[in-house]
Amino acid sequence: MPKIETVLGPIDVSEIGFCLMHEHIVVSNWSMRQNFDDWFNPDTEIPKAIDELSQAKALGVDTIVDLTPINLGRDIDIIRRVAEESCVNVIAATGFYWNEEPWMAGWSAEQLAEYMIRDIEIGIHGTSSKAGIIKCATDHPGVTDSNRKLLEAAAITHKHTGIPISTHTCVGNRSGLAQQDVFEELGVDLARVVIGHCGDSDDIEYLQAILARGSYIGMDRFGLDSLLPTDKRVQVIAELCQHGHTGKMVVSHDACSHIDFFADQGMIEQFAPNWNFRHIPTDVLPALKKEGVSQNQIDQMMRANPAAIFAQKKPY
Repeated sequence: MPKIETVLGPIDVSEIGFCLMHEHIVVSNWSMRQNFDDWFNPDTEIPKAIDELSQAKALGVDTIVDLTPINLGRDIDIIRRVAEESCVNVIAATGFYWNEEPWMAGWSAEQLAEYMIRDIEIGIHGTSSKAGIIKCATDHPGVTDSNRKLLEAAAITHKHTGIPISTHTCVGNRSGLAQQDVFEELGVDLARVVIGHCGDSDDIEYLQAILARGSYIGMDRFGLDSLLPTDKRVQVIAELCQHGHTGKMVVSHDACSHIDFFADQGMIEQFAPNWNFRHIPTDVLPALKKEGVSQNQIDQMMRANPAAIFAQKKPY
C-alpha cells in the first residue's frame, strides 16, 4: 500500500479516509510575528485551532491538507501540535504563494525547487515532518514572468519527487487553464494536478475545459459565500456529477483557524460565518444529497479521489 507523509509521519494511503483537500490551520506573516509580539497570540490561537479540528474530527473528518505555503506563514511546529492533539491527520505543503516578492527576483526556479525538495525529502524546518504536496498560486495578475517561475519551481519539484501539485487560481481570469498550459509545456502529467478554487466558478464550460485536460478540480471554498453562494456551489457540483466528473473533484473550504488578512478577527465571523472545517460535513453534504448526489458519489469526492491523488507518487 502506498504511503503518504503526514506531519506526524507516514501513513498508508488507505488511512486518509474523509479528507478536506484544501485548508489552512494558521496563516500569519512571519516578518510581523518576528517583529511584534502581539501580532499572533499562540496561547489563544493554538487551542482554538485544536478545538476547530477536534470538532471536525467528531463530524467524521479524518484528514486535512494544510496548503499554507512557505511564504504565507507556514508554521510546522503549530501544525504538528494541532495534528497531535486533535487526532486529525494533517498533510503539509511546500511551495510559494503568488506574491511578487522582491527577494524572489534573484533566484531561479531550479534554486527555489532545491528548498522545496528539501522540505519533501529531509523535513521542514529541522523537524521530521515532510511535505506531502506542492502548493503554487496564480491570482488576478495572471501568469506573470515572476509567477511563471514559481510554477516552474513547482514542476521541477514535482518531477523530482513525484508528489502531487495543488494550486490557487483566480476564476475571473480563467487562470486554471493558464496553469495547465505552463505545466503541460514543462512535461507535468496534468492528472497529477489539482486546480484549486474552481468552486468559485459557475462557468461549467470553463470547469469542463480543465477537466478535459485530465486535472482534478478543487471545489474548495465552501463558506466564502461572497464569492459564490453555497447553493450555487452545490448546484455546480451536482451538475458536474451528472456529466460524469465525480472522479475528478475534491471538496473543501480553504478555511483558516486564524488568518491575518483581517486586522479584526471578528470580521471573519461577519464576513463568512460558515467558513470553517465543519461546514461541509454539517451543511454541504446534506445539500448535495438533496440535489441528487448519491452517497457513493460523495464518498468518491471525499475519500477515493484524495486517496488516488496521493497514491500516484512516482518521480519522472
